[in-house]
Amino acid sequence: MPATTLLLEAREALLMALALSVPVILVAALVGAVVASFQAATQIQDATLGHLPRLLAVAGALALLGPWMARELGQFAERVFSLAGR
Repeated sequence: MPATTLLLEAREALLMALALSVPVILVAALVGAVVASFQAATQIQDATLGHLPRLLAVAGALALLGPWMARELGQFAERVFSLAGR
């Protein structure tokens, strides 16, 4: 595999990792912000209160986005393995 192809595929791998992780991170951040504002408004200062909603939101996001993530990752892997075979 030529060095330019290797660099292009490495770049694509980093962009793929970013594209697959950002939606889940955004969901966790948004739910965390909502829970934190709820805690501030009600003056509940329990450190463990924010974990369960965030965990459930991330699990839901992964359940909804999982097929898309697997498809994108599978297509990328097929392309990389086909290039490696040349």
